[in-house]
Amino acid sequence: MNVYEAIRGRRTVGRVKQDPVPREKVERLLEAANWAPSHHATEPWRFFVMTGEGRDVLAQAYADIAAEQAQTADAEALAELRAKHAAKAYRAPVIIAAAVSPSNAPKVDRREELAAAHAAVQNLLLAAHAEGLGAIWRSGEPMYDPIMNSAFGLKEGDVLVGLIYLGYPDIELPEGRRRPVQEKTVWLTGQQV
Repeated sequence: MNVYEAIRGRRTVGRVKQDPVPREKVERLLEAANWAPSHHATEPWRFFVMTGEGRDVLAQAYADIAAEQAQTADAEALAELRAKHAAKAYRAPVIIAAAVSPSNAPKVDRREELAAAHAAVQNLLLAAHAEGLGAIWRSGEPMYDPIMNSAFGLKEGDVLVGLIYLGYPDIELPEGRRRPVQEKTVWLTGQQV
């Protein structure tokens, strides 16, 4: 598969089988992510790979965040809420939390560090597709909660940029669609447009 096939063929896959993914495959995905571009060669990305009971870290964080935001003191309702949110951590056999640990070097811009970490996630998603895996890049409010940062031992200033759920697809991949790139492109050539 060439890079253009990977880009056009990759799809977000929200339903995956619970079949184990070999560690060697996951390591290849991480290696692909590690080759993302970064300004000033800071390589600010960090990865936390969760499999098996390792997903308990994420489950506990999801449950704690839900409980903190709960509008109920009823113990049974709270237990159900915690269980519902904890279950999110078991929707895939492998979950990779991607974080950025920005450099504090004087010329480094935090926005560029975030862009580099996002590029690393895109590399990982393309590599997952090339390996026959399905993946979804999840984000949302729980990911930005201090409880989540604490669960992964992130330092002040570090931030999660994605939770990537990986596994073998359990759905038929849909056809891709995009509006023509010409609708989103302006050519500045120095000549009258």
